[in-house]
Amino acid sequence: MLEIKPTQKIPITQDPKIFLAGSIEMGSAEHWQDRVVKKFAQEQIVVLNPRRNNWDAGWEQRKENPDFRGQVEWELRALELSDHIILYFDPLTKSPISLLEMGLYARGGKLLITCPEGFWKKGNVDIVCDLYRVPQFTNLDSLLKHLVSLIRQGRVS
Repeated sequence: MLEIKPTQKIPITQDPKIFLAGSIEMGSAEHWQDRVVKKFAQEQIVVLNPRRNNWDAGWEQRKENPDFRGQVEWELRALELSDHIILYFDPLTKSPISLLEMGLYARGGKLLITCPEGFWKKGNVDIVCDLYRVPQFTNLDSLLKHLVSLIRQGRVS
């Protein structure tokens, strides 16, 4: 497994690329991305992890800010290049960017979603998943088990 974080170059490879979309809110969201990286440690994949090691919460979130713009553009590129997108909604967060990402890729065939009870917009997420046939899992562990199976079978989106 190769883990790539912003703003590292995303490699051109035949290995499946998994983007870790979902709750990141600093101080609120669990570090669920660490669980995913550990689960895939022995797999021949590329994990595209947007949780930046050197994120500065003081950055002005404006397109004119090169650090912020670099983060957002890296994430958009990584989403496009991914074969699968794991989308985890932590019930302790609002996750507006994750909802945006879900809207961008709901029809794309590469989303796998976990939205536990208690997430403030769970009803919206459930309806979108039903309407666009997005696979939804009751917890992150069952999503990861399913994705490992797809990878081992050589199935990508």
